[in-house]
Amino acid sequence: MDTKKFFQDKRIGIIMGGWSQEREVSLETGKAVKKALVEEGLNVLTIDVDKKEFMAKLEEEKIDYVFIALHGTFGEDGTIQAILELMELPYSGSGVLSSALAMNKVFSKCFFSFNNIPSPGYKVVKKGDFLQELFLEFPVIVKPSMEGSAVGITKVLDMKSIYPALNKAFQYGSEVIIEKYIQGKEISVGVLGETVLPVIEIIPKGDFYDYEAKYIPGMSTHILPAALDETVYKQAQQYAKKAYSAFNCQGAARVDMMVNKENEIYVLEINTIPGMTPTSLFPEAAQAAGISFNQLILKIIELSLKEK
Repeated sequence: MDTKKFFQDKRIGIIMGGWSQEREVSLETGKAVKKALVEEGLNVLTIDVDKKEFMAKLEEEKIDYVFIALHGTFGEDGTIQAILELMELPYSGSGVLSSALAMNKVFSKCFFSFNNIPSPGYKVVKKGDFLQELFLEFPVIVKPSMEGSAVGITKVLDMKSIYPALNKAFQYGSEVIIEKYIQGKEISVGVLGETVLPVIEIIPKGDFYDYEAKYIPGMSTHILPAALDETVYKQAQQYAKKAYSAFNCQGAARVDMMVNKENEIYVLEINTIPGMTPTSLFPEAAQAAGISFNQLILKIIELSLKEK
């Protein structure tokens, strides 16, 4: 399919921003996507999403296709996808159910288990639960069940520290996951349609790959391709593809994993709207596979039109 020819007389709306904890990241992704599409000669408009006016803007501006550059709550959880389907507007990325399942870490864990995809052991805690009933082996990772980009995450070493970590996570929702901490290498694998991208190893300057390590230049080092045993490398790519298929993802997704000292792989989560900022992993992996940033954005659009 010739994407540029298809959109010759159409208008693409890039929705970005929003009000989640990942607003600033979303704005950076949106700017990068706009630059790429403008360079390719397409008619593009960016829309900073609010809670009242954005649907009217889409109609007023006669948008024919929506590129979702909206990270976090409302953007990745299936909500915006459902709205666009009601408006009968085609859009980039995964559909309603895929997005909702991938965004919710509890449902994701269940899906991983059902599809024989290894993931760290975990417990679910809700507000009001009696913590005395928890039997934990430290260290653990405490994180909200419905946030991305490591928002609200804490590495906890002992029971004394669990309470402030839970309080922090509960700021972002009423449900929290306490997950077994996997010591080892953190890796990420992108999937673009049928193509599995090269594996990236992430070495954060801090204790783990938190929000600052993800988005502040110089706060992490990326090794590409990851320094893994060939068998482990291929297994990581296979798990990424399996997760992508299990969640019925469309267009692009990034699967984050840990590899322990015994070379056992544990899938942490799947992200249906990978970041496209200057420090983002997905475009870096695509570049290593010979796919330029502009080609990547066009390919995501092409895949969404084919798959939906």
